[in-house]
Formats: sequence, C-alpha cells, structure tokens
Amino acid sequence: MQATQTLSKTQLLVYFIFSIFLNSLGNALTVAINLGSALWTAAAVNLSKVMPITLSAMLILSGIIVIVTNIIILRRFDLKRVLGNLLFMVPFSWLVGVLEVQLLKLHITQLPLWMQVILDCLGVVLIAVAISIYQRVNWMLHPVDDLMQIVRFKYLHGNATVAQLIVFTPPIVAIVISLVVTHQLYAINIGTLFALAFQGTIVGIADKVVFPNLKHQNLATEL
Repeated sequence: MQATQTLSKTQLLVYFIFSIFLNSLGNALTVAINLGSALWTAAAVNLSKVMPITLSAMLILSGIIVIVTNIIILRRFDLKRVLGNLLFMVPFSWLVGVLEVQLLKLHITQLPLWMQVILDCLGVVLIAVAISIYQRVNWMLHPVDDLMQIVRFKYLHGNATVAQLIVFTPPIVAIVISLVVTHQLYAINIGTLFALAFQGTIVGIADKVVFPNLKHQNLATEL
C-alpha cells in the first residue's frame, strides 16, 4: 500500500499529538468507570493486581514485551522503530494514570449506570479512532498498535477487524492467568466485550471517515 503524501510534517505532528491524547483519554475513561477496558489495558489492570507495581508501570512493562515480540515477527531490529515505540509508550502510560485521577474527580462513577455504560463504550471508540489516526501518521506507535499494524498489513491484506482479534489473544491469556491467581477480575465488563467485538471494525471505519485526507504514511517501506 502506497501513501499519498498531501500533508505537511506540521500537520502530521498535530494529528499525532492529538491521537496520543485521544488514546490516553479513552483508556483513562474506561479504567476510571471500571465497566470494562480495552483488552490490553484490562490485562495491565489485572496484572497490576497480581504484581506490586502501578498501572502505569505495568503498561510500560507490557509494552516492552510487545516490542520484543515485534522484533521477532519482523526478524530484524529496527532501532528507529523501537525508539519510536518507547517514546510513544512513556507519555501515553503517564497520561493514562494522570487522566484517570482527574476523571475520578468529576465523580463520573456516580452517574446513572446507563450513562456510565455509554461513557465506557465511548472510551473504547476514542481508543479505536486514536489508533486509526496515529497508525496512518506512522511516525511513532504504541508497541501494541505497531503489532496490529504489522499483523494487519504483513499478513492480512489490511483487514483491521481480524488483525485486532489476533492481537487481543495475548491479553486474554494474561487476564485468565490473573484470574487463576487472584480469583477476581478487574476492568472486565461490557466495555471489554464492546472492544472485543467492535474495536477493530471502528479502526477500519475511522480510516475512511475520520480525517479522510490522512493516508497511511510510508507503509510500504516499514513492513
């Protein structure tokens, strides 16, 4: 797939910064409401209950593991790509923690249940839209979304729905392991089911309807 470059670097940078904030906000919203987070975030929440580390630290640790996985799949060490993953992951993980605290100050967990469900699903939608935007910018990706990008275009001819389902397998395994250890589930609820069923599809739709002039940048040379 070749990109049509019609945007300046400044425009791409604005899209990129906006997408990081959007993704962090979506994740923070689902964690704060606790009616189900996107699967990778839910896995981090559950694993943070097993090990004595914070959610932000667990998000960073899981990201490092995925970076190693990406290197194995691509069969090469791309320093620029790895540094991009790390540069994305650290502010993202920090922002999720900060925004979660700020959202809880708004007492959103005291809203009627139906409103909380809507907000939780909205969080998943924000995550999917953000993934669509920064995958198209293709400068720096969160390791998990880089993994989806690799699977999506290297093996599945651009099918976002199937790629997302495949990439969801590791966090599902991690959640099961956490359940066996703690006998409790955290951040797993209707929002998680919504993410499992629709997140990949929403990414594909967002590619076409959210900032449609933003095309996948330099994708042919990345994979």
